[in-house]
Amino acid sequence: MHTDPIFIESDGHRTLFKWHRARRKASDPEFTPTRILEAMRLGASVEVDLVVHADQGFAILHDLELDYGTTGTGTVAAASANHLRQLFLRANDGTPIGDRVMLLEDLCALLKTNPAHPDALLQLDYKEDLSRLSPSVVANFAAAVSPVSHTMILSGGDIAAVTLLAAATLDLQTGYDPTYVGILDDLKSAEDFSNFIAAALKRAPDAAMIYLAYELILAADAAGVDLIAAAHADKRRVDAWTIRSINPTTLRQVRRLLELRVDQITTDDPEGLAVQMAKGTA
Repeated sequence: MHTDPIFIESDGHRTLFKWHRARRKASDPEFTPTRILEAMRLGASVEVDLVVHADQGFAILHDLELDYGTTGTGTVAAASANHLRQLFLRANDGTPIGDRVMLLEDLCALLKTNPAHPDALLQLDYKEDLSRLSPSVVANFAAAVSPVSHTMILSGGDIAAVTLLAAATLDLQTGYDPTYVGILDDLKSAEDFSNFIAAALKRAPDAAMIYLAYELILAADAAGVDLIAAAHADKRRVDAWTIRSINPTTLRQVRRLLELRVDQITTDDPEGLAVQMAKGTA
């Protein structure tokens, strides 16, 4: 086990711990520059979210509304870049912290002046759809990301949107998340799961990483279908998301994901997960 919560080696296979919303541990607030830069310096996999704002750029935020994660109110879509930069992030308990909301260009500027470890990977997870991507939004994305795109992967559930943004940006990997709300109500049989992963791989032929809810992977496994093996056979890597808390149930689930040779596990508590996996508890 690596000293920092970066990866675990299991049966000759390395699985990364992805720092979800740039958290190293469960108590961390979301999207702070300190944690993002730490992860990139250490060579970790780290994720931030992108939402389009009123000035045709991107805010580093998960929600479309400002009320939960920041000291602002209203929608990100209606907020200007200058207004967003004046807002503070909130801790997990809702208390404002000293870090302000970052825009994508702010984050990319930080990465330019703080070079990343060669193994580091920053996932930009686009939270909206193709309809939000005007030519100006696409151009602003490319201008911000291109100087540091070699350290990034762009993901989202709308593969057309991901493709459009990536096409304007040099050297940017892409990923695809075909998981949707209620998916386990629709997929029941082994044939359902097999058809699902085949369709996802066909829909996103250039996606280097396929992002799947860990519950979906395990439900398919129980039905006798190995979604990870199917992706690997098509030369893709698989991220299983999101282990939110570390407890005996989730540790057993993580161990099964490791047996299935998942490439990356997204978690809100990389440090806690790494500690418990090192102890061998389940």
